Amino acid sequence: MATPFKADESLDIDGFQKAVAFMGDAGADGVTITGVLGESNRITDKEREVLITAAVHTAKAADRPFRICVGTSHTGTAATVALSQMAQELGADAVMVTPAKEATPASDDVLISLYARVAAGCPGLPIVLQDHPASTQVHMPPPLLARICSEVATVACIKLESLPTPGRIATLHNLWTSMPPAGDCTILTGLGALYGGFDMEQSTHGFMTGFAFPEILTAMNNAAQRGDMEMAHAIYARYLPLLVFEQQPGVAVRKELYRQRGLIKSAHVRHPGNNISPVLKTALEAQISRSLPGIDITKPLPSALFE
Repeated sequence: MATPFKADESLDIDGFQKAVAFMGDAGADGVTITGVLGESNRITDKEREVLITAAVHTAKAADRPFRICVGTSHTGTAATVALSQMAQELGADAVMVTPAKEATPASDDVLISLYARVAAGCPGLPIVLQDHPASTQVHMPPPLLARICSEVATVACIKLESLPTPGRIATLHNLWTSMPPAGDCTILTGLGALYGGFDMEQSTHGFMTGFAFPEILTAMNNAAQRGDMEMAHAIYARYLPLLVFEQQPGVAVRKELYRQRGLIKSAHVRHPGNNISPVLKTALEAQISRSLPGIDITKPLPSALFE
């Protein structure tokens, strides 16, 4: 989830809650807040508390279970644990944790202890292990991922964003036959679903990414889970240009999509982040018209699009 800011860079809590509720109406099972898309490196701890409280309150108003996952990664383990405890105390359903780069690479044991300490500090709280070396410069090979899952029972999900994703997913599934997770654990596709069609072929369980059209990802996953890979790939191919356009560096394009969907009033990116340029904004509008001609994107996309 994006964190909306007003032009004066204060939080837009009304827009945030509207966006959270919309994602539920659009078919998502939950949202992740205060992650990279949420500009977690640009918010204060007090703002984080306000955002978590608002998201949990909005989720409780849903007419079905709607989970709130909170990004709690920090460069220090103690701070990661403290942020995770804050999220748990405020009612979050899960936390997402990714390791931070050190001056000298952390050993496997150190990385395992990161997740073990979060688990010990937050009993019973599911942990999403985010494997995203592009942003962290921390490379975790599949054997290490399997070991973490086998030793830390509350690691309930791997958000696998390390390339090449299909091969790593297949390797992880193979490792799990001899080193199974200590608890239930799923593999979800990230990276803006850019490689989603190929990840689904390796039996992923869904998506965990901030693409502004969750209806498309839900339709892809529903087709894959019922074994209709031809339909899953057809949907993927149809909307791939929109996925590619949105996956440009930074969060400006995605926030502009939130604005165009009527979820937030301003697509402002907090300083020192770059805001969307007029040229890019025009190009985005043109791509939406090509991908979703005649569709009112301020409402959840009609299911007939995916039949």
